[in-house]
Amino acid sequence: MNRLTYSPQGGACATSVADRLMRRAIAPDPNRFTGMIERVAFAVAITYVVLLAAAFASGVWLVDAHGFGIQTDFVNVWAAGRLVLDGNPAAAYDWVLHKAAEEQGVGHPFDNYFGWHYPPIFLFIAAALSSVPYVPAFLAWMALTFPAYLSVARMIVGSRIGLFLACAFPGVLWNIAVGQNGFLTAALLGAALGAMKTRPLLAGVFVGLLSYKPQFGILFPLVLAMDGQWRTFSVAALTTLSLVVASWWVFGLEAWQAFFHYLPLTSGLVLTAGLAGFDKLQTIFGVVRWFGGGETFAWILQGAMTATCIVAVLLIWRQRISHDIKAAALAVAVLLATPYLYVYDLVALAVPMAFLIRLGLRQGFMSCEIEALTLASTLVFIVPLTSGPAGLLAIFVIALLIGRRAVAVESPAVESPPVVPARASPAVSGVKWSP
Repeated sequence: MNRLTYSPQGGACATSVADRLMRRAIAPDPNRFTGMIERVAFAVAITYVVLLAAAFASGVWLVDAHGFGIQTDFVNVWAAGRLVLDGNPAAAYDWVLHKAAEEQGVGHPFDNYFGWHYPPIFLFIAAALSSVPYVPAFLAWMALTFPAYLSVARMIVGSRIGLFLACAFPGVLWNIAVGQNGFLTAALLGAALGAMKTRPLLAGVFVGLLSYKPQFGILFPLVLAMDGQWRTFSVAALTTLSLVVASWWVFGLEAWQAFFHYLPLTSGLVLTAGLAGFDKLQTIFGVVRWFGGGETFAWILQGAMTATCIVAVLLIWRQRISHDIKAAALAVAVLLATPYLYVYDLVALAVPMAFLIRLGLRQGFMSCEIEALTLASTLVFIVPLTSGPAGLLAIFVIALLIGRRAVAVESPAVESPPVVPARASPAVSGVKWSP
């Protein structure tokens, strides 16, 4: 039986499990396929631009046929910021006053209500954006956060192809369509994980900034503490505390009181009553409720999923394996552990996918890995077009790919060795291939 053995310079020998999986990998020959992938990704990104331009010209996106702004998710950000500038930050959590500010932003009344559920630390950004009218603020928000997302994807993948693939990811289209914060979330999550190994203090800042969406920070303290990354842990805690104190100082204690007062009411409407639609929640909790399960049962299963994510991530981070696999595992676990996840949050799924692509370009893509990445992207694309957990299925697909990588590589010495195809020379860079 063929065996794949690494020399002492490589530092370790692959186990039998790793043998079987790594022999099935595709040879890492980026020049063979990256050009084609870049062209396809560019075409997809151009398609997104055409779709958005057509929607704008048809009066169904940003501005309607009468010249009024079209309400999207972003209107809740603009309205909250407008109330801050009007001298009443706590009113951002008052549904009546906040709804009135939303209608002021778009210039006409409308039926739906886009609630403001974020902690007061996000009011800094909201206030800055609302200093200009609704549509320019919308465009400015996208113009500021989209490049941040792209730069982080480029950093993780490590080559130009990362930019093309990040642009083509379907979450981009859906996030721009509603003016949401998916780009900011993905940028902070990816930057934190990408900097954790080499720039731990900077990583701590990014983790702290991610506290504007507290549901995404559940796993970070556990992982950082277990891994002994106390500098990152301390800076993250200090950054979060600084944001809280600054927001208390600028917006007043009343804003925080209003946030905590309305938080259980919002949770009841969204997670108990399903006011926004359980089919839109891309979580275990949402799936159970969508299929008619009771709230208690949904919380039990979501709790089990969260506990599973904690155990799995801690086990992976305890192994002596590539940081890329660890980072991807933590990124995907963050998405699975929360009960509150919508289509725009799926932009963050590009982060673990970027780490997998980085591994594939350096070590070789494993069998069916490219197809699975394509499947996950397709599932994200159809989320707003169908009812059901297509986004959750996409997360599970990426989680399975990461799990397979974690099983296949069990030593830090195989962090970045070349995967030798069957047709390769018997000795390449200290790697022996014996019959």
